[in-house]
Amino acid sequence: MSFQSTDTTRPIDLVIFDCDGVLIDSEALSANVLTAVLKEEGIVIDFPYFRRHFLGRSFSTVVKAIDAGFGVVVPQDFEARYTSRLLAGFELNLKTTEGVLEILAALKVPFCVATSSSPKRVARSLEVVGLSGHFDGVVFTASEVKNGKPAPDLFLHAANKMGVDPARCLVIEDSLPGVAAGLAAQMDVVRFLGGAHFAGRLPAVVENVDVFDKWSKLVELRPSLLKGSAR
Repeated sequence: MSFQSTDTTRPIDLVIFDCDGVLIDSEALSANVLTAVLKEEGIVIDFPYFRRHFLGRSFSTVVKAIDAGFGVVVPQDFEARYTSRLLAGFELNLKTTEGVLEILAALKVPFCVATSSSPKRVARSLEVVGLSGHFDGVVFTASEVKNGKPAPDLFLHAANKMGVDPARCLVIEDSLPGVAAGLAAQMDVVRFLGGAHFAGRLPAVVENVDVFDKWSKLVELRPSLLKGSAR
């Protein structure tokens, strides 16, 4: 799956990757753990509900949505229980999205991570799948800004820290809040749908956002980013 809707000649000096669902195939694992922990609190959700309300958002935003949506106040240990079980599951089952290592090796421009995950979670996630060395010192989290996705703050923060004009950044996201954040930051945005959480699902079309489900197709969408191509 891929289609082009934007100007592929736009100059790009920085690629900003989301982490969960883009670099690592984690969202289905996260959904399973969150669903189980919520069930212990008497709250039952399914995967479409998770995808619609929680995908791409920081945990603090998720908790607020749970409290508001179900008229509850989750216990103080809720996040600790969730994080502990999730990281344990990551140790056993977490993988990169297929083909991402090849793309990282092929990129000829700098790249970084901007994620809604906590610093602890993203650090361990990248370590488990062997990506830490690719992103040493260039991981930015929602904890560093006032407003998380879909606000543009995190992507603008990442661009500023990397010393790159936002107009010359490409954001690679999977979630609609992340896509909205990239567009609000006036950045080029493509949407990656190769994670397990999108299996068998047709995504909503977002104007001016290219969609792809295999990393090899990034070559077609943004060929100037890769080694061996002319700028």
